[in-house]
Amino acid sequence: MTAHLALERLLHRERLIVAIGTATVAALAWVYLASGAGMDTDMMTEMPDMAPMPWTPVSAALLFVMWWVMMIAMMVPSAAPTVLLYAAVKRGKDDASGPVLEGWMFLSGYLLIWAGFSLMAVLAQGVLEHFGLLSMAMASTSRALGGIILLAAGLYQFTPLKRACLRYCQSPLLFLSSFWREGAAGALRMGTRHGTYCVGCCWFLMALLFVSGVMNFVWIIGIALYVACEKMLPFGGRLSHFAGVALILSGAFLLARAA
Repeated sequence: MTAHLALERLLHRERLIVAIGTATVAALAWVYLASGAGMDTDMMTEMPDMAPMPWTPVSAALLFVMWWVMMIAMMVPSAAPTVLLYAAVKRGKDDASGPVLEGWMFLSGYLLIWAGFSLMAVLAQGVLEHFGLLSMAMASTSRALGGIILLAAGLYQFTPLKRACLRYCQSPLLFLSSFWREGAAGALRMGTRHGTYCVGCCWFLMALLFVSGVMNFVWIIGIALYVACEKMLPFGGRLSHFAGVALILSGAFLLARAA
């Protein structure tokens, strides 16, 4: 009887369990990044302008893990309000079953989409390195390329697609009320949809890492903080436009210097 009561109390704390689990995932991702994410950061620091080493299946797999963990670290904190609201709604429904499990299914779907993005990022990195456009530090070796990325990222901030994706990322309630699905499969599907909107909102911002250096920890933190502010602050839309202007000006400056 005592064990049954303890289990019942535990099940009444699903939202706390999901919150702690989500925070743990993000924290472990940041720890992995801070440790170097399996990359030779000493060589990147000592010889940043050196050409990248040839790819192997192992190095490609490490790059994929690095990108995916980086996306988890950067994106999970800003997705947490939607995940927690989902768990709270599930707990409040009369027929609620398995809020913790379905909360994790939602988060898994979200992370699955970012895994797909990470794969695309690795392929893009491979193409850029093939044409000699990235250094050992995984930063652009071309001012023209850096300027184009900055300019394109700035222009994207003003597109209808950016606004549409940001709208659902900014409002967890709007997203859940628009795309609610029941069951574990429904939770996974909702997570993938939410992840798709977040990728649509932020993918060009992640491309900025090719300008500064993919493992530039200062830029990683800066972009993560910006993404969180854009999604969570009430003036996120205006912030998006301000960032767009700043990126356009920075890109134009780099292109002018490259000319």
